Amino acid sequence: MDLSFARLERDVAITAMPTELAVLLVGVAARQAASPTARVQARLMISTPAEALLAPLHGAFHRATALALARWRRE
Repeated sequence: MDLSFARLERDVAITAMPTELAVLLVGVAARQAASPTARVQARLMISTPAEALLAPLHGAFHRATALALARWRRE
């Protein structure tokens, strides 16, 4: 697995990650993703559908700001 960034310089040697290290990192990432904390965090992140964020019932992306602007327009 090659995780190096290809730069514009042509004379730079490209290094590859050792296979054992890559396997170790994949295992660590899998255990972290399966942890109870990660599962709870994932459930918290999907509590509101994306459509509701883009089209809220009150019609404004930031309700407090919208109300402040409406009050300012009435003054």
